[in-house]
Amino acid sequence: MTPSITTSMSGRAWLMLILLSLLWGGSFFFVGSMVSELAPLTIVTLRVGIAAITLWIIVFLLGLRPPKSVKIWGAFLGMGLLNNVIPFVLIVWGQTQVASGLASILNAATPIFAVVVAGFLLPDERPTPLKLIGVVIGFLGVVLMIGLPTITNALNNTLGSTGSLIAQLAIIAATLSYAFAGVYGRRFKPMQLNPIIIAAGQVTASTLVLLPITLAVDGPLNVAETSLHTWIAITGLAVFSTAFAYILYFKILEVAGATNVLLVTLLVPISAILLGWLFLNESLEMIHFLGMTLIALGLSAIDGRLWRRLSQH
Repeated sequence: MTPSITTSMSGRAWLMLILLSLLWGGSFFFVGSMVSELAPLTIVTLRVGIAAITLWIIVFLLGLRPPKSVKIWGAFLGMGLLNNVIPFVLIVWGQTQVASGLASILNAATPIFAVVVAGFLLPDERPTPLKLIGVVIGFLGVVLMIGLPTITNALNNTLGSTGSLIAQLAIIAATLSYAFAGVYGRRFKPMQLNPIIIAAGQVTASTLVLLPITLAVDGPLNVAETSLHTWIAITGLAVFSTAFAYILYFKILEVAGATNVLLVTLLVPISAILLGWLFLNESLEMIHFLGMTLIALGLSAIDGRLWRRLSQH
């Protein structure tokens, strides 16, 4: 039986979730600077491959021992498939036919699937009415912040195409895979593995699966023609937005559960927009503040503590 967790997150867990959203929000900067030079699957494989190398270096520097159990490595493979290989491939392919605004909205539906999947499969993560309301409010905040006109245009441009409809379904399937990954990852808690070991095992398994697929589809990487700028970007993506990010992911999953860790998909758009405003001189408009307010309101409802205190007065 899977050990229970505390579904009401501590202040430390919230800080880890915010930091995780910053790391994953920053991935847009790294990816955006290399898509013109590298094929999508190549980016994904380099991302998990370099992350695996980074994490195993940390493991050995800390004096930790890699697990030898076939059962544990089987669990790493399952987690890698659900959390990396399946969603990464589906999203990469889906975004070739779906506008980024619409793709972001579909991806932000992850907590909705997480609440449903975890509610059915995990006895200690049954959804409360307040949590359901919070997820819906937060999702509406993402829709508002990314911009209704952008989404409307994307839908108008894609609804007439069967291929685009399949691409949208692919992205939705990816978010569902993330939800199942969050539930699947709960099995690591009774194994008492260090989150660094779990993160290293997951991205290693993902690399072993993705490498032959990438070589077959994209062919071998031409190292000589890859610029230094791209190597810096892929290293940043792998080390910060993947290796360190997954250490946080598995730590939050261990202490707060599948539903709570996937709330990060509501925070990632905020992080991406704020980072763009700070470093890329992108505009920050009133609609962004309104969207952020709705997301904050939704997250406070999901946490529940503030709402319960107000109901007692």
